[in-house]
Amino acid sequence: MTQQNREGIKRTIQEYVPGKQVTLAHIVANPTPDIYEKLGIQTPKNALGILTITPSEASIIAGDIATKSSNVTLGFIDRFSGSVVIVGEVSEVESALRHVVNKLHELLGFDVPTITRT
Repeated sequence: MTQQNREGIKRTIQEYVPGKQVTLAHIVANPTPDIYEKLGIQTPKNALGILTITPSEASIIAGDIATKSSNVTLGFIDRFSGSVVIVGEVSEVESALRHVVNKLHELLGFDVPTITRT
């Protein structure tokens, strides 16, 4: 939304409109040990999968789909912020993210991003 102030200067105001969406789906392949340490993950593997989801309660569903669809474990889940971190081998993390993104899109009508990777 664009508004003009008294001096005639245009300002853009961004507003957050909650919707059903996965805002981030990313694979971190071969993360450094300090990332696992900072996250408090006790059993590091070869990859991390990161998801952010709104509404945040859907992170519970995402965690369930991920762990049932692939050989991954939950490194972190926060039903208040919508953050999910999964841990596993690169191919398993990728498979889990694909299952989560596809299922949330098909079953619940979520908008979903392309899965990215570093």
